[in-house]
Formats: sequence, structure tokens, C-alpha cells
Amino acid sequence: MKLPQLTLSSPHLHGDAALDRLMQQVAIALIPAIAVNMWVFGWGVITNIFITLIVSLGSEAIAVALRRRSVAVALSDYSAVVTALLLGLTLPPLSPWWLLVTGSVAAIIFAKHLYGGLGFNPFNPAMVGFVVLLISFPVEMTRWQAPFNPVAFDLGFFGALTYVFSGHLPFDISLDALTMATPLDHLKTGLSLQHNLSEIRSNTEVFGMVAGKGWEWANLAILAGGLWLLYQRIITWHAPVTLLVTLATTALIFNLIDPARYADPLFHLLSGGTILGAFFIVTDPVTGATSVKGRIIFAAGVALIVYIIRNWGGFPDGIAFAVLLMNMAAPTIDYYTRPRVIGHHQEERQP
Repeated sequence: MKLPQLTLSSPHLHGDAALDRLMQQVAIALIPAIAVNMWVFGWGVITNIFITLIVSLGSEAIAVALRRRSVAVALSDYSAVVTALLLGLTLPPLSPWWLLVTGSVAAIIFAKHLYGGLGFNPFNPAMVGFVVLLISFPVEMTRWQAPFNPVAFDLGFFGALTYVFSGHLPFDISLDALTMATPLDHLKTGLSLQHNLSEIRSNTEVFGMVAGKGWEWANLAILAGGLWLLYQRIITWHAPVTLLVTLATTALIFNLIDPARYADPLFHLLSGGTILGAFFIVTDPVTGATSVKGRIIFAAGVALIVYIIRNWGGFPDGIAFAVLLMNMAAPTIDYYTRPRVIGHHQEERQP
């Protein structure tokens, strides 16, 4: 008597959705974010992406060659390109070259290839690279350029690149004069000094209409790219909508309880990496949950952890940490949210 071979329940990947095409679409969706971030923060955004792209592709090629696989095939799937773009966007503009190299190597080599390459990595590579840098080099990771600073634009691409490698600006001005705390960091610092929310947000150099000055437009550009991915059916709505709704609802509850201390939902949605995380990070099919219920639980968990870290944790934002924590929970979530298999297998009769 021969028993039939059993397989896990759906979803299963199909060959008609080519990986290279999906990654190309994700990279294209990030173009508005890159353009608007450059408009807000200057040429440092482009130097970030330029270096992370070179190092990420180089690291990918070296890792694949050491595993005796085709370098051309590995580079043509664009997964390293997407990782480089995401990492470059999340790092402070004009980051020093060694910071960008360290983050890129950590993302590609340690978070991806040491686990067996694409499809086997349990953690999101870009978020691993970001967290490694944030924990190891907190000072450099807080040096964000002030939005719409004319000096950041006067540098030009080669001037910015020169600073990244040399550490010297061509102008008679220090980098500290160009940098400032992020809106989330400014908010956390102000609250720790017992200032109320209205006093903190009265600083028009840091805060705009509903969130951080300049950060509002950058996040809206990311949102445009995310909506385009939904329109193209590259991603589904379950994870992004769940993350945004859960974070907004949690923020609304605490804001109603104490509006002098807890920011409103729009501030949380348009600050930090919320929109990027919702549309480009938690939708990762490799490191996130796969079932529909699983994606909803996964995204809700990320949102709740983000809110906890932002209000009571030691870091101003919490997207990267929340994603990595939920990456660890993804296999368990999938196990308990697998769709039920209707019916049963019949025994095969032998002649």
C-alpha cells in the first residue's frame, strides 16, 4: 500500500511571477522617494545610494562566487539592488563611506548569504544592516541633515562624495551646522525634559504641518510608490493597511487619554520609517508571514512594537527593531495560521 506524498498547504510560489520583474517593480516604486528625499536633504541621499549599491552588488558577487554559483544570474534578480536602495534611504545623508560599507556588508553577507542566500534568510537584510549600524555607531546615525539646507545642495554630487570619503567640507562650515535631530528624536528628548507636546512642536525648524518638516513630503513620496505596488499587484493590502491602521488606532487611543504627551496618529504615520516599513519592509515575502491571517498578525505586531519603542523605548523610532522581532515570530505565525485543508487523501490501491 503506497501512501500519497503530502505537502504543506498553500500559498505556493508560481513561476509566472518572475523574481527579477518583482524586484524591478519595487526598485521603480522607490524612485519618487529617492527624488523627494534628495529635494529635502540634498546630495547626500544620492551618495548614500551610490555607495550602498556598489558595495551591495560587490558583496553579492563575492558571496555567490564563493558558493560557486553564477554571479550574472544572482545579480540579475535585483534583490541586492532593492536592499541597497532601502538601506541607503534609511541612513543619514552624507554618511561616511565606512558606515555605508559596514551596513551593506552586514545586510548582504551576514543577513542574507550566511543563511543560504535569497529565500533562506529569516531576517530582512536591510533592517539587519540598519540595526547593526544603529547599535554600533549611534552618534553617526543621528547626524541627519537639516531639511532644505542650501549648503547640502551647493555641495553637488562630487562635493558630497568628496566629503563622504575625506570628512572635510569644501566650505568654511562644520558638519554639525548642517545636522539636527530627527523629529522623532526631538520629540522624545523634549518629553524627557517634561515639555508638553505643543511646546515641542512649536519649533518650526523641526516640525511641519502634521509631522517633521520635510519628512512629511518624503513619506508621502514613499506612500505614492507603495500605492503603485498595490496597483500593480506586486504586494497585497493586508500587511500595509494593518500596520498603518493598528499604529494609527493605538496612537489615537493614547492621544485621547493624554494629548499633551502622546502625539496624534498623523504624526506617527508620517514620521520616521512608518510608510517605508508598511509598504516595502513588512511586505517582504521571504522574511514575513505568508498566509493572509499571518500577514495581518505580523503587521499588527510590528505596529504595536513600533509604538512601544517610540514612547517608552530607548530609540526614537522602532521600525527596524519591530520588523526583526516579528521576523523571528513569522514561522510560528505561519504554523498557526495555515489554511485548513478541506477533505482527505484516499489510499492508492495497488493492482
